[in-house]
Amino acid sequence: MDRAFHKIAVFIKEHHVMSLATNYENDLSVCSLFYAFNEEKNIFIVASSTETKHIQHIMKNPKIAGNILLETKTIGEIKGLQFVGSFLKLADSLDKLSYFKAYPYALALNPTLWQIEIESFKLTDNSLGFGKKLLWEV
Repeated sequence: MDRAFHKIAVFIKEHHVMSLATNYENDLSVCSLFYAFNEEKNIFIVASSTETKHIQHIMKNPKIAGNILLETKTIGEIKGLQFVGSFLKLADSLDKLSYFKAYPYALALNPTLWQIEIESFKLTDNSLGFGKKLLWEV
């Protein structure tokens, strides 16, 4: 496994909420989503209703951008991940199980599950040096 991807995967697993941005015909949307991460497939698994603005955008334009961050005021501890990818309906039942294992209470809501296929990651990690960035692309 690539060193940069390994550090990125470790960071992703330390958190559970992402911000996701969508766009369709110059109409922007941003939301927060709980996620599970499949490191082998390099996908996020998320739940969201088809009634939401961001899913309405995605049905017309599946390209997304997002981030996950460690909120801190200590400069040397700042870490944040930015990513770009495509948003698709989830088909794999094992990935569905991994989401419900992480969030068993979501099962009662019978949510629509989706996957985000990642094209690139950029992790800023000040613990490696001020402004240090690790890049990974498909």
